Amino acid sequence: MQIAIHNWMRAETLESTLQRISALGYTHLEIQGAPESYDSSQVKELLEKYNIKCWGSVTLMLEERNLLAKDPDQRKRSVEYVLDLAQMVADLGGKVISFVPATVGKIIPDARPEEEWEWAVEGVKEVYEFTEANGLTIGIEPINRFETYFINRGAQALALAEAVGPNCGVCLDTFHMNIEEVDMFETIRQVGSRLVNFHVADNNRMAPGMGKLNWEKIMATLKEIE
Repeated sequence: MQIAIHNWMRAETLESTLQRISALGYTHLEIQGAPESYDSSQVKELLEKYNIKCWGSVTLMLEERNLLAKDPDQRKRSVEYVLDLAQMVADLGGKVISFVPATVGKIIPDARPEEEWEWAVEGVKEVYEFTEANGLTIGIEPINRFETYFINRGAQALALAEAVGPNCGVCLDTFHMNIEEVDMFETIRQVGSRLVNFHVADNNRMAPGMGKLNWEKIMATLKEIE
């Protein structure tokens, strides 16, 4: 199992993060989804310096980024952002892009559910063509209802992944699952071989073991689906 940490929302330089996590025994970094903020050649030098590899990245679907937007130009710009992110991950030798299709914090839809679903499939498929050609994997990530109205549960993420293509996967997050799933362990089993990334935080969004989630059962269920 590869253990990574992301550097989003950390009030420190990337080098400070790498120096810190290297000393803690981490092997990988899930780099902040802000390709405009990084020079890939400089990041590669830092990764090599601290013997850390790039695992991948997470889309930061903020402000105008939205694959479900009614405006086709907005959808196009959103896809272009994810493609830029995917190129950064490819340049850094990463593997996985955790993909949230809709704007985080947006609670009012732009269109009917069937229209938004069609736009989501269309947009993710465009990114999927790039990731397939460049040895990367997409993981559709469900997040809780207080952050989005679109894709809150593992079954929904799985349905979108299946609509996109055979190698499109799912990224599950224990914090979000604790809010949305009836049975997070059954959700892990349902996603099964499509599980390509797994974010860990306790029920209070602190580190595993600092809340009330059953981590022994979570780990046992992950081992169960291999």
